[in-house]
Amino acid sequence: MGVSFPYRPYLRGRKRAVVAFTSFDYLMFLGLVVALYWLLRHKSLQNALLLIASYVFYGYIHPWFCLLVAASTVLDYSAGLAMVRFSVKKKLFLGLSLLGNLGLLGFFKYFNFFAENIRQVLAGLGLEPGPLTLHVLLPAGISFYTFQSLTYTIDVYRGKVQPRRNFVDFALFVCFFPQLMAGPIERAAALLPQIERPRRWDANRFLSAWPLLAAGYLKKMVIADNVAVYVDKIFMLRQPSGLLLACGTLAFALQIYADFSGYTDIARGSARLLGFDLMENFRSPYLALSPSDFWRRWHISFSSWIRDYLYIPLGGSRVTTAWRYALVLALTFGLSGLWHGAAWNFVAWGLYHALLLFTYHQLGLAGRWQPRTWIGTFTAWFCMFSLTLVGWALFRAPSLDWLFRVLGQGFDLGLVGDSLAVGLAVLVSIAIHALPLPMLACAEQAGPKYRFVRVLAYGLTPVFILALAPDQASDFIYFQF
Repeated sequence: MGVSFPYRPYLRGRKRAVVAFTSFDYLMFLGLVVALYWLLRHKSLQNALLLIASYVFYGYIHPWFCLLVAASTVLDYSAGLAMVRFSVKKKLFLGLSLLGNLGLLGFFKYFNFFAENIRQVLAGLGLEPGPLTLHVLLPAGISFYTFQSLTYTIDVYRGKVQPRRNFVDFALFVCFFPQLMAGPIERAAALLPQIERPRRWDANRFLSAWPLLAAGYLKKMVIADNVAVYVDKIFMLRQPSGLLLACGTLAFALQIYADFSGYTDIARGSARLLGFDLMENFRSPYLALSPSDFWRRWHISFSSWIRDYLYIPLGGSRVTTAWRYALVLALTFGLSGLWHGAAWNFVAWGLYHALLLFTYHQLGLAGRWQPRTWIGTFTAWFCMFSLTLVGWALFRAPSLDWLFRVLGQGFDLGLVGDSLAVGLAVLVSIAIHALPLPMLACAEQAGPKYRFVRVLAYGLTPVFILALAPDQASDFIYFQF
């Protein structure tokens, strides 16, 4: 359990894996693609342009990334057609798709993790094997486009999606650049029809993209990037106090939400400029009243993927015994945690959420349960938010050893003064940088009579970004997954 994860999304000065949404390069790229795209009249030409643009975007810094996404594309395109042509062997072709996609994902993402753990086990048995690691750069977004491509072959196998013969359209589905890096993980049944039908210029749709882009850049550059400074400093300490750990975890909860939902907003806004609608990925997750409510609100495209393609096939809530239900949850969320990264703290985070879901289910507080009074609602919210923070501590900790050492150090009276001072500074910074969130919420809820509120809020967004954004933006957290 002592293997630490190289959590490095905020280290300055290292070479980026991809072009970041917050870079000037991306803004120039997006503007050029949008302009050329709407000059083309025919859908096939538009799709060809978007496919070329997606490969340029993905391979701009590391061209070899394109070989992997192309391999997944060719494999699943061929598997889909083969399932219909050789229907009696469609299970074989589904297996080839699963083996090929998950094999690539497993090798590039988990080889070093498992090799290091095997080495430690052998060392514990008295053997001294040499180091067995490969210096392979993790292809950005591989977890996302792998799961997205698999929705196609699995649904073709289930008869929910018809196999596509147009290779360009299918290839664009796999690597559509706005959501290629960190989702939303689109279903074939939702995105492929948008790719295949003609798209016409719509001024209202085009204008509706700007609030999403403004919200996304504000969340990422003003909130997430500024709060990240405090989070990094606290979690890089060798042994911070419990109070500092609590403050750092609270800051990380704000950071990861602003960072990830900010990415989703920018992705959805970029896609809408091109006439596409991507699914909503967040619905106020920190207002959840139960674990099941949280997963209906947080990273919706991933949680629904896990539900439909893993949890339900394993038996889901249909199992009749508590121990079998606990086993299904442990398998589902243990693998969900491992999907997030090759480290034991991610597995522990997933198993922790499995435990929460099982406990709430056994208490009769799962599903669409709602308290009957405002006091009950507040209590349920406070408990769930506190439990969510415990999970984020597991998620963000450099290693489980580090977290256990911090939690096991006890209470040191000599550190109270310094911890309170630093903790107060962190909380004040969190509150200041979180101020734009209520402004955006008011703008989103403003009706037609209060359009000036939306104009004012989104008009002030560039001012906030220019005044408060740090000099150098950090990578999006989920780019490493």
